[in-house]
Amino acid sequence: MMARQMAGKVVLVTGATSGMGRETALALAEMAATVVIHGRNKEKTEAIAKEIRSKIPGAQVEVILADFSKLSEVKEMADEFKRRFTRLDILVNNAGLMTNKKSMTADGHEMMFQVNFLAPFLLTCRLMDLIERSAPSRIVIVSSAAHGYGRLDFDDIEFEEDFGSMKGYGRSKLEDLVFTYELARRLNGKQITVNALHPGLVRTNLCSSASRWWCSGFRFITLFGRTARRGAETAIYLASSPEAEGITGKYFANKHSVKSSARSYDEASWVKLWETAERMLGESCKL
Repeated sequence: MMARQMAGKVVLVTGATSGMGRETALALAEMAATVVIHGRNKEKTEAIAKEIRSKIPGAQVEVILADFSKLSEVKEMADEFKRRFTRLDILVNNAGLMTNKKSMTADGHEMMFQVNFLAPFLLTCRLMDLIERSAPSRIVIVSSAAHGYGRLDFDDIEFEEDFGSMKGYGRSKLEDLVFTYELARRLNGKQITVNALHPGLVRTNLCSSASRWWCSGFRFITLFGRTARRGAETAIYLASSPEAEGITGKYFANKHSVKSSARSYDEASWVKLWETAERMLGESCKL
């Protein structure tokens, strides 16, 4: 019998058209949640929704679209979500990318900085009223052990100088983790848990925005990595497990709380990154 432990709950999974996002959405739909899958491409996102419905008769799967490289679309996504749904029990910030050379978004931000951190920050803040209304609720943020390569330089937060692919990706994943810790601190006592995770080395299309030769090398490195389903296990655990209830402000790997890098525990940088994001977005994140 299919477990129905998530019946009545509304879940939003970003970046759900492939890899770990798709597997997370599928698993939560199996638990009878109403799952809203986010993607950039309408046809591809609707195809994944159709696939999930075909695999799970009676599954409640909805589609929402936005390109995270365009902040206007992130704002529209949040507004649309609030028009269509009256609650949000679990938000899984999974969308992300890796590029091998520096590129800028239409908003004038370095691509990985915006897609991996700034857009999820904006979306989370804009949906916070629904998340709060649905408490006890959960926010799950996909970071990475690559955050250990990251260093926050507030004088050059978007690599105007000295860009490197792994440095940029590592910084964006460190920003996700720092956001997790500061968000958990600010939400203390509100029955909203916020946790980040490292999925392990996973065979995904993470580098789909990079050049063909660079992606080929990346895929060779991950050839013997985990399947997307294995990589999604910790996200699924944090989103649904009764064992994770009430746990907040932690970093997980293999469904266990683990230590993150020493830099990630610098509380002054938590506040500074938060304020930097608010300044860049031109709006405050009201909690």
